[in-house]
Amino acid sequence: MNRTLFVVGFSLLLAACARPTDRGQQYIDGNFGDVLNPVTSVASDKTKDYSLFPAQLEKVETLSPSLSQPNQPLYDSVKAWLAESGEPTALTDYGIQLEQMGGGDGNGNVMFTGYFSPVIEMRHQPDALFRYPVYAKPTCGERCPTREEVYNGALDGLGLELGYSASLIDNFIMEVQGSGFIDFGDNDQLEYFAYGGKNGHPYVSIGKVLIERDEVSREKMSLKAIKDWVAAQQDEATVVELLNQNPSYVFFAPRAAAPVTGTAGIPLLSGASVAADRAYLPMGSVLLAEIPQLDEQGNWNGQHILKLLMALDTGGAVKKNHLDLYHGMGEEAGIKAGHHKHFGRVWKLTKPVEATVSETPDATDK
Repeated sequence: MNRTLFVVGFSLLLAACARPTDRGQQYIDGNFGDVLNPVTSVASDKTKDYSLFPAQLEKVETLSPSLSQPNQPLYDSVKAWLAESGEPTALTDYGIQLEQMGGGDGNGNVMFTGYFSPVIEMRHQPDALFRYPVYAKPTCGERCPTREEVYNGALDGLGLELGYSASLIDNFIMEVQGSGFIDFGDNDQLEYFAYGGKNGHPYVSIGKVLIERDEVSREKMSLKAIKDWVAAQQDEATVVELLNQNPSYVFFAPRAAAPVTGTAGIPLLSGASVAADRAYLPMGSVLLAEIPQLDEQGNWNGQHILKLLMALDTGGAVKKNHLDLYHGMGEEAGIKAGHHKHFGRVWKLTKPVEATVSETPDATDK
């Protein structure tokens, strides 16, 4: 055999077998054929931290009989397991069945992204600085204006303005998150702008657009990277052109300031709840997850923490092997959420018989 050809061929084989691990990928569970795959045990050597879960579960049990009653056998078993051991290998001793998520690669690597609740300063009336409106949903039948049409004044004069911010990108980010807290500086009023509907046009990721245009690398893409790119632009027209690539537009409904709630109507606790695809993870589902840990720059630090989570929210972009972890309120939460695009392993916990849970429609794109 020609040694040169052998060496080249072997090198190509090694390259083909190489798998990225920079975002927490593990590749330790073989191949999975489905989103949910029955398994007999959980083998995890990760550091355990279940401290946030009991408070989130208590809110479900206290506030939502429609969720807690059909799931109570599971919830009781999980509480007993936590009180007596908390060891993953002991879950089946409590009558809990396990289904591992297969991951988008079929190797158990489930994508974790993050979302948060923005806090935006606004005014009730526009001025030279606070001039970017947020709107209530118009009566527009089957065809609502696209984002570009809204920016070009399609809703002017209809009395739908809820407030005015000083940042077009802050408004856009609140749309993506689906809700936000508003600090009205003209009267020190704090309001919660809940999701009020959308215009029905498809959602397009501006982060993906920036990557495709070579404006931001895929490895560095985050919410902070998008805001930094916007801040570096010399003219507003360039920013507007980018935002117009996403024709979807979200409207809001003002509410008195209250806890942030998800699709299930339950207040969300940072680090304990996720948005998920309810076709596989109905509202109220309990998940055991190895969550990737990131450093301040948004890089995976080589660690996963084993946590319990509840699926209490949904999102138009959260499908199959993708979970969106809630990070809380404000700018710091937004930075952490924006960095999160990493992989961990996930197991759905069930009892032998589960009732169907009544749910409400999707809230927004995330």
